[in-house]
Amino acid sequence: MGPMTDRHAPTRSAYPGAVNEDDCLEQQIQHLLVAVEHELRSAPAGMNELSLIKALQKPPWELLGAVVFSEPEKLYPVHFLLFHVLYRLRDQLSEAGESLTISPLNIRIEAQTVVGGEGVPDGVDTLRHFYLDLSQYRLPEEAIQQMMNDFWAGSPGQAPAQAEAKAAAEVLGFQALPGDFPTVKKRFRRAVMHAHPDRGGKTETIQHLNQAFAVLKAHFRHSI
Repeated sequence: MGPMTDRHAPTRSAYPGAVNEDDCLEQQIQHLLVAVEHELRSAPAGMNELSLIKALQKPPWELLGAVVFSEPEKLYPVHFLLFHVLYRLRDQLSEAGESLTISPLNIRIEAQTVVGGEGVPDGVDTLRHFYLDLSQYRLPEEAIQQMMNDFWAGSPGQAPAQAEAKAAAEVLGFQALPGDFPTVKKRFRRAVMHAHPDRGGKTETIQHLNQAFAVLKAHFRHSI
């Protein structure tokens, strides 16, 4: 069976007239599992979440439709479904001796380095539990904004990994991690101003900057 070509971003009503919505969702997930693994193996250095979404929107996949990056309640179903697939793929790859790094700034497949484990920090387990629970796919809209903010900022008691903080700094144009948070805020404001759609920028670029800023905010919060 070929890939699904529904040109609307996944929502709770993405399959009008379907006999069984859960079956249709599982079919979408199975197609995404194949497509995501293919895209990640084609990018050994990894991809950020936005690049992966764009790849899944294009031929030959066409598995995701238009995504409104500036509106969390519309981005959430796509984000959740993608990360559900990533955590399922991570479990599959672990059985084959590979690990999958899952971060909004970098998603990549690599050789497993932790013997007897999944090659990922224990702190990720709470996110794994959340994203593998498909009931969270239908989260009430009023809860979505807070959930997204918490995700970009990292777990409340857990600082971002050093590599993730460095990647976030690079998104904002730093060569290395800056020494203080005020410097980050100044650079972030300037980057957002230049990326604003009124100046010819794209809303997904601003979303990428927001992700990087939230990671660095969490980094400095835990380093105090």
